[in-house]
Amino acid sequence: MKHLFILLLCLPLWGLAQQQQANYICPPCGRACDSIIHHAPGVCAHCGMALMPKDTAKPVTYSICFYLYDGTEVLDFAGPMEVFSYAGFKIFTVGKTKAPVTVQGILKVIPDYSIADAPPANYFAIFGGDDGIATNDPEVISWIKKRDATTEGYFSVCTGAFVLGKAGLLDGLTVTTFHNSIQNLQGAVPSAKVLNNVRYVDNGRVITTAGISAGIDGALHLVARLRGEEAALRIAKHMEYDKYVPEQGMQVKR
Repeated sequence: MKHLFILLLCLPLWGLAQQQQANYICPPCGRACDSIIHHAPGVCAHCGMALMPKDTAKPVTYSICFYLYDGTEVLDFAGPMEVFSYAGFKIFTVGKTKAPVTVQGILKVIPDYSIADAPPANYFAIFGGDDGIATNDPEVISWIKKRDATTEGYFSVCTGAFVLGKAGLLDGLTVTTFHNSIQNLQGAVPSAKVLNNVRYVDNGRVITTAGISAGIDGALHLVARLRGEEAALRIAKHMEYDKYVPEQGMQVKR
């Protein structure tokens, strides 16, 4: 009887200890709140993301280089940037020089690096717009090729695929681009199979997407591949992006 009485007294303390051990954090979003420990489930007051148990967090951090040129489409890079940010990617921007880049002919963006001092990254991302500025620049294409040995994967949105094509990265692959540029990309990369009416094509190392909003789908797909489908769905919900449907693109089997 005495032992039962002691056990009953200890149960509330044991429950409290269990609560204190159940630490929660927000999904890695690259912000200061990543380091805040919460002791109950809920929502992060700083980034608004739903909290998750600390022991389920993925510690791996992926870096991604966003190459920007004058005339880049704003939503082509801003949409994926938001996705990768909430997924905890380390994002940095690069221009040919460190001079401000005018995107969409309106917004000025100051690149973090130039092609002379940009660090390596796990992924390289390129976007549509006045893509000929990058496609027809031998220095930029040479720089992309030189980074290949330290780049794990490539990601293009819209006509950014032409830049990857010029660098020889689409040869022999199944790819896609902006719907009005399908035939032009086929002509630019004859050995590739350029698909219409597909949101994105994943070749493993190279992901190409169709125009603008499809870039968000492709980015969420890459997050799902690296962080799990639950993470991608959580980010889509947080962004109120209800267009995302898992596996709506094409994955090339090799």
